[in-house]
Amino acid sequence: MDASPSRIELTPLNFLRRNAQALGQRPAVVHGERRFNYAELEERCNRLAGALRDHGIEKHDRVAILAPNIPALLEAHYGVPMAGGVLVAMNTRLSKRDIEHILKDSGSRLLLVDAQLKELVDEADTPDIETIVIEDTGQDDDPYEQLLAGASPDAPESWLKDETEPIAINYTSGTTGKPKGAIYTHRGAYLHAAGVAAEVGLGYDSVHLWTLPMFHCNGWCLTWGVTRAGGVHVCLRKVEPERIWDLFDAEGVTHYSGAPTIHMSIVNHDKAHRLDQHVTVPTGGSPPTPALLKKMGELNLHPIHLYGLTETYGPIMSCSWQPQWDEQDLEEKARLLSRQGHTYNGANLVRVVDDDMQDVQRDGKTVGEVVMRGNGVMIGYHNMKKETEEAFRGGWFHSGDLAVWHPDGYVELRDRSKDIIISGGENISSIEVEQAISEHPAVLEAAVVATPDDKWGERPKAFVELKSGQDVSEEDLIGFCRENLAKFKCPAQVEFCELPRTSTGKVQKYLLREKEWQGREKAIG
Repeated sequence: MDASPSRIELTPLNFLRRNAQALGQRPAVVHGERRFNYAELEERCNRLAGALRDHGIEKHDRVAILAPNIPALLEAHYGVPMAGGVLVAMNTRLSKRDIEHILKDSGSRLLLVDAQLKELVDEADTPDIETIVIEDTGQDDDPYEQLLAGASPDAPESWLKDETEPIAINYTSGTTGKPKGAIYTHRGAYLHAAGVAAEVGLGYDSVHLWTLPMFHCNGWCLTWGVTRAGGVHVCLRKVEPERIWDLFDAEGVTHYSGAPTIHMSIVNHDKAHRLDQHVTVPTGGSPPTPALLKKMGELNLHPIHLYGLTETYGPIMSCSWQPQWDEQDLEEKARLLSRQGHTYNGANLVRVVDDDMQDVQRDGKTVGEVVMRGNGVMIGYHNMKKETEEAFRGGWFHSGDLAVWHPDGYVELRDRSKDIIISGGENISSIEVEQAISEHPAVLEAAVVATPDDKWGERPKAFVELKSGQDVSEEDLIGFCRENLAKFKCPAQVEFCELPRTSTGKVQKYLLREKEWQGREKAIG
């Protein structure tokens, strides 16, 4: 059957078009003293698209941007695809070598770079890339503002002919090897943005604070999702707890997102206080500890635990709240919320499967791998056909994450497949040990990896970051674990240090693991 002549291709660009007309005078962007309404935001994005075309950008040309959470990065999420280009938003904490690799691998023709990050690209071997600096001042002498001023404010003619065309390439980070570029489509971004807006309760009165990097899975598609809801984007160059508390109060923030390490820095700050407004907090990365979840609730910060990967447009699962949980005590609420939950709104059902791709029993005990497919999954890795085929073996994307399925249908991660510790034939979940350690009042965060052991093959070792001004000995912490864990699960060693993290706050456990196994074969006991 032929497609209907009235069919319109799905693209998140339509969210901005609609709200510029329907909500044109409503606030859209806040950045310090600078404020734009939706009509002004659309005009700025139109001008960016026109300027890019004036600079020779054609359909499917890649345009890279290296910037913190400032208006220019938000505008690039609309202006670049409006121009027919493909957005490559780069991680601001990558090394110069990785940034050069991304620019080359993506084939980017033009680069927008924040002035404070320009040194990261100054020596890059990319002579064919035109570079435009963003001063982020909003003043007439800002090169980025000059770029916009010289372009048409009118909407450019759309070049989009197929909603499955690419809208962005997002590169993975925090793993060994070179970053891989996950390709997102207009259709996938549209559906995921609509799903995230519904999942976290965004609406006309929502005020979203950008603590989550917009470069990370396009801000979990909230760059488009907040706009879809008609909410306010509050930009933030740097995650500073004091500034965040000021914005909570001054702007009436109702939503912010990020990894547990961000929440911990917020709840432990001197300015922490119970807020008048209910603040919804989508949180990803490692599962928040019950202690953290309880502390957030006391401040009127209400987390929604999410799960996803760069390859799944960010979160693809959410721990949806059930009304019957209201009657549970705080400890039980925290336990329930720490699970990853059900498939996201708008995404195809996620499965937990065994080695034969059969669903595991929903008994909360049988471990399998999390797999997914559909509109909420990338169409492949850029320039990496072999890796794409391996990732999608059997027709499903393989996450590499191990989980159990509970009788109520909720999924709970047990570990990354590479993070399971096998000691003397016993499987030990590093997450379980990390959560036990994090219950100690002196502990800010813990990461547990396998360390070689001549008798058992491997044993758990804990790397622990303490709260400011707190102190505890290795012996005391191991003793604390023995009160809550089976003896064989307790860490054999504890090392106190500052944990290595990605730009989104995830602990880079592979660095800790490599340190322990340097010069040795990975032995399984």
